[in-house]
Amino acid sequence: MRVLVAGGGIAGTVTAMAAKLAGHDPVVFEAYPAGGDDAGAFLTIMHNGMDALRAIGAERPVIDSSFAAHGVELVAPNGETAGRREFGTEGLDGPRTLTRATLYRVLQDEAARRAVPVERGKRLVGVKPDGTGVTVEFADGTTETGDVLVGADGLHSVVRKLIDPDADAPRYTGQTVVWGYTRARGLPSAAGIYRMVRGSKAAFGFTTAPDGATFWFARIPDAERSREAIAAVTPEGWREFAYAAFAGEPLPCTEIIAATGDEVFGGHSYDVPSTRIWSTPDMVLVGDAAHAAAPADAQGASMAIEDSVVLAQCLRDLRDPASAFAAYEGLRRERVEKLVASSAGQDVGEKPGWVYEHHIDWDAKITA
Repeated sequence: MRVLVAGGGIAGTVTAMAAKLAGHDPVVFEAYPAGGDDAGAFLTIMHNGMDALRAIGAERPVIDSSFAAHGVELVAPNGETAGRREFGTEGLDGPRTLTRATLYRVLQDEAARRAVPVERGKRLVGVKPDGTGVTVEFADGTTETGDVLVGADGLHSVVRKLIDPDADAPRYTGQTVVWGYTRARGLPSAAGIYRMVRGSKAAFGFTTAPDGATFWFARIPDAERSREAIAAVTPEGWREFAYAAFAGEPLPCTEIIAATGDEVFGGHSYDVPSTRIWSTPDMVLVGDAAHAAAPADAQGASMAIEDSVVLAQCLRDLRDPASAFAAYEGLRRERVEKLVASSAGQDVGEKPGWVYEHHIDWDAKITA
């Protein structure tokens, strides 16, 4: 089966590798000439995401390009430590932190090593199902034909709208997220943990890499602005915006922000609580194209990786694509929608570790 994958980010690249392992012929089409949208941010792949990568033997490049943390330390608005929580998942790889650009690179390098083609500068604009497959159309005027199309094209997915023109738009969470990196010395250290700080107006988190670099982020309440306005904000503008959210508070946030140079990036936070239609007989969504969570639970990348592996299992064991897509949705929808609700601050009625212990057995057979 020829599997066309729209999007060369996390979900798309892992989907293609897993599909190849499942015996199919994948090709990835990436809209950007290099890298990808939001490549300046960093992210964390949690235990369940690492487990999913291990299912297809793709965990080692990520481990080699990232660093671990073993728990979370909570800091109150007065600067005092309010508590510490170990992740408590013995036997599982702990969370791995790395930049999004690095993750894209190592996954795409691994895909190339496995002879998975990635074509860049291919922005999908349309699709023509013909009853026996799909022909996709790109902005450069070219087309490509395959048996199925996987929409791994992110939050503002074109494939989501092709599947369902009435699909809900992503929902603004009311927060802007700013990420930064600084190698300045003498800053508070959070080696081996994520230190999470609750200010009076915003939230801040940071961790210290083994080389001494501080990785930090701030989640700040904000009015929604246009994508053009967000894109026009300079590193200095993001630094000033983040600094103002914590100015005058007895916290380490402003010290870290002030020590940051131009390695600072920002953007609005959106989620997709539920997508009504995940698939047609020849098109299907994975990752943020199907569901997107606010960053509170740090599960966006991990859930996308889970999706990718499970979809490939379904395509391996259920050769009719429509049956495979139905099985995939049946296995994934409840879990991911519960995670989106949890990240939005809703009580899902389970202990915090429920999401981490998820395990994918690649050899398990999927039935309809």
